[in-house]
Amino acid sequence: MRPHLGAIWLLIVFLLPRAEGWAGPLVQAVDSIGMTVSDMDRSIRFYRDVLTFKPVSDVEVDGPEYDRFWGVFGARVRLVRMQLGEQALELMQFLSPPDARPIPAPSYSNDLWFQHVAIVVRDMDEAWARLRKHHVRQISPRPQTIPASNVAAAGIRAIKFRDPDGHNLELLWFPQGKGNARWHQPGTDLFLGIDHTAITVRNTDKSLQFYRDLLGLMMAGGSLNVGMEQEHLDSLPGARVRVTGLKTETGPPGVEFLEYELPAAGRPMPSDTSPTDLWHWHVTVVVPDAVAAMTILCARVFCVSNSGGPMHDRALGFAQGFLVRDPDGHTLQLVSR
Repeated sequence: MRPHLGAIWLLIVFLLPRAEGWAGPLVQAVDSIGMTVSDMDRSIRFYRDVLTFKPVSDVEVDGPEYDRFWGVFGARVRLVRMQLGEQALELMQFLSPPDARPIPAPSYSNDLWFQHVAIVVRDMDEAWARLRKHHVRQISPRPQTIPASNVAAAGIRAIKFRDPDGHNLELLWFPQGKGNARWHQPGTDLFLGIDHTAITVRNTDKSLQFYRDLLGLMMAGGSLNVGMEQEHLDSLPGARVRVTGLKTETGPPGVEFLEYELPAAGRPMPSDTSPTDLWHWHVTVVVPDAVAAMTILCARVFCVSNSGGPMHDRALGFAQGFLVRDPDGHTLQLVSR
């Protein structure tokens, strides 16, 4: 499949939307960012007590329709939605089958399974002190400030770290004139919300064919990050990364591509990746009609779900949904309400 993806996406972009009568972007909004965890109660404590996310729903589901949805036989899954500001994380633990594979160690930000969420803070020094108080595993030795030579991102401060399962996370602070206007509204909360999820890609142009030209996300800027600050942020000597941001009309969270020019793209997403694996992330996007979208996508690119259709109990918060993989194997969960 993969050697022919570029030609397939071009066919989809230029022919299929017209043939199917799509009007406007296929994706209407990014609903949430999800990940698989090994111990739900531990993960809740981490995101609640360290980063001040609030649990807003907690459900368990099983049955044939969920087996088909995740492409996992005999699945029983606990899902907890955690809210921060106006954005949400979805934590997912497979109670059955129980054999979740851990994130490969070591893992680096140029590996193609890399993904993180970027959480905006009001005060970086206070947020970093909070990380140290809770003995959080840091990737960066300390917050890094993007230098003036990087005009697009100058003055932004960032630090990367990991949750108890090893999922990558980032804190961001935006100076005036940078970032979404909502991050500069007055208030007292230290942690404000999720700005974006970042994914490592092998080829930005090919990923743009999928996310921009097919799904309809809009460009939101970009930069070339290089130098001592980026190396320390990633804990990756010689890091040189092309950053490309995308957004929807509804605002954060967006999606950000990280294409590593140096060191070049690392290890690929394992071909047998399953939603049960701890390196599994998914971006939940809202589409007008998930079944129609599945008809377009799954006949031409790899779908995780065995079929798409109605979720009769609506326990997951939507009526229809399915999972599909992007050019590098990252998962998108397309849903309609």
